[in-house]
Amino acid sequence: MKGKENMIFESHAHYDDEAFDGDRDVLLGSLWENGIGYVVNVGASLKTTEQTVALAQKYPFVYGAAGVHPSETAELDEGKFRWLKEQCAQPKIVAVGEIGLDYHWEEPDRETQKKWLERQLQLAAEADLPVIIHSREAAKDTLERVKEAAACGVEGVIHCYSYTKETAREYLDMDYYFGIGGVVTFRNGRKLKETVEYIPIENILLETDSPYLAPNPYRGKRNSSLYLPLIAKEIAQIKGMDYDEVVEITTRNAKRLFRIV
Repeated sequence: MKGKENMIFESHAHYDDEAFDGDRDVLLGSLWENGIGYVVNVGASLKTTEQTVALAQKYPFVYGAAGVHPSETAELDEGKFRWLKEQCAQPKIVAVGEIGLDYHWEEPDRETQKKWLERQLQLAAEADLPVIIHSREAAKDTLERVKEAAACGVEGVIHCYSYTKETAREYLDMDYYFGIGGVVTFRNGRKLKETVEYIPIENILLETDSPYLAPNPYRGKRNSSLYLPLIAKEIAQIKGMDYDEVVEITTRNAKRLFRIV
């Protein structure tokens, strides 16, 4: 059995997803023996935040993030936002997320997304929690709002980073973390590989975004935290590091961000 210091930290998964309805307990029960010591299950709506809280209560090694994804922000109103705020006080909720901006789709409109991103960033500041940021085709608007929050002491991680090295530098200047997942193993993932080479290992977290974005050779299939070693090995190769060192440092990074002893 490995010591906890050598266990992989899964910083972003969605085990509430219906893709796991058939074997959720069996899969989660197998993680420890496969070297996965910690999981942050990430809410993306009011419903999935509620499910995330339940998962964190059920499994000792599962923690949660409470938040509403930009694509779901149309469901929010003041009453529902008060409920979300209450979830952030749950003992195993370690972040507000995933929150952000997604301009790939026309709905919800951009003003709605911006409003609720700003409110959830403010919530993170009030609750003294880090944030998990989703940003797609919205680099400038996301960065502006994250900078404002960082000035108020809000830390966080950019999930599934997809922008340039120049934008990465802006987040590094705020000491933000970068969630690196299966895309780094893709043959067409050259831009992310270059970014991973550029980012210090001290600012990298391992993530899968399960059940999405499975790494090679499982691309297109259901993802799970069991594939995290493939991501860690790719990062080790890119950075010319030892695999165990990547695991140790990224686990330490995640425990620091999410304040897990």
